[in-house]
Amino acid sequence: MDNKELIKKSALNLFYARGYDAVGVQEIVNTAGITKPTLYYYFGSKRGLLENLLQSGYQQLEDEILDAINKSGDLKDVLYRVARTFFDYCSKHQKFYLFMLSLFYLGRENEAYQVVERHDRMMVKIFEDAAGQLGNMRGRQELFAVGFTGVLNHHILTVNYSLKEGETFHISNETTYEIVHQFLHGIYT
Repeated sequence: MDNKELIKKSALNLFYARGYDAVGVQEIVNTAGITKPTLYYYFGSKRGLLENLLQSGYQQLEDEILDAINKSGDLKDVLYRVARTFFDYCSKHQKFYLFMLSLFYLGRENEAYQVVERHDRMMVKIFEDAAGQLGNMRGRQELFAVGFTGVLNHHILTVNYSLKEGETFHISNETTYEIVHQFLHGIYT
């Protein structure tokens, strides 16, 4: 593993365990076994490291979500594929996803929150594109997007909190269909 990836891996483990604000640059470089100038060479700052870590980790999730959105099907099919994408991604990248999720609950002035806030735009597009199926949304696309993402994250957190040491995250296809069905029932009524 090269120094850049070693720094990112060390930072993710520390950020996941204790939070972004609680971890200093010195602790990251000590854990990675490198010097501060090496970290600054690759990332410029702690925030630059965070941005790079989130960009590289989140880009894969974004690409997979876009793929799920762009396949044909009605809203139920799209939401199922998106939910499945979230759950599969969390299963493969559990620490990253949970760390990223924690950043959404920081104060809006926090630099870590500012890095992750662009996430919502893609989800809003799902509901904008489904306007014909949902009728007049009366500007509620953003609320639907936040609600759907919230439902997915609720299930991700619930499953993760119940895991014992060594168990892996998993939500079945059947449960995924139930989650989407329940969400759609709520917005159609």
